[in-house]
Amino acid sequence: MDEDTRLLALSAIAQHSRLAIFRLLAAVGPRGLSAGEISAQLGIVPSSLSFHLKDMSRANLVSSNREGTFIYYSAALDAIHGVIGFLTEHCLAGSARNPSSR
Repeated sequence: MDEDTRLLALSAIAQHSRLAIFRLLAAVGPRGLSAGEISAQLGIVPSSLSFHLKDMSRANLVSSNREGTFIYYSAALDAIHGVIGFLTEHCLAGSARNPSSR
């Protein structure tokens, strides 16, 4: 994952509804949920949910799988782990080595 992709992922998840979607999808596991299930559980209207899922897909935070007439979305945990690893290595490395500098 390159730096631009990591920044896109950080930007995409730094919004209340998208963070809630990601949390929900991470909790349900790899099978994911349909857009209708996500909408019902989080109370996000379908048009807004579609916008958020498109943004998250572009940032590689969610993946989709079509089963018949339904599309199931799941959290791309490898992408968020890449972002966390990047932040840990490049932004927190100094503070992890020298905790007294806080």
